[in-house]
Amino acid sequence: MAEHPHAMLVRKGYGAFIEGDLEALRDLLSSDATHHVPGSGIISGDYKGRDAILDMYRRLGEETGGTFRVELGQIFVDGRGHAMSVHHAMGDRQGKHLDEDGGIVFRIVGDKITDLDECVADLDAANDFWA
Repeated sequence: MAEHPHAMLVRKGYGAFIEGDLEALRDLLSSDATHHVPGSGIISGDYKGRDAILDMYRRLGEETGGTFRVELGQIFVDGRGHAMSVHHAMGDRQGKHLDEDGGIVFRIVGDKITDLDECVADLDAANDFWA
């Protein structure tokens, strides 16, 4: 059975993120896409527009000295413009280690990602790491 196009789009996005290919990521996002990052840490907030989102991704690497990484687990789709990923994130920052499960709910229009709602398994641990 072939993978659904929305799952393929999300998988391609994770691949580009893991490789640090911000230009490939740019092509997957609508110009007015929004990425919502939960919590109260320095990375938390709403990033509106491709440039703001890509700048936040660059900042993940900077803040963690290049140690931030994700491993994609599963992708679920509804066939109506939504996909949901499950991943594992790791990184080191200021003597702290991040090792958590999370995921993203994607909204997709056509062949572009328009909205990313990030969720984490332990919001307190994420807030502590990014404090």
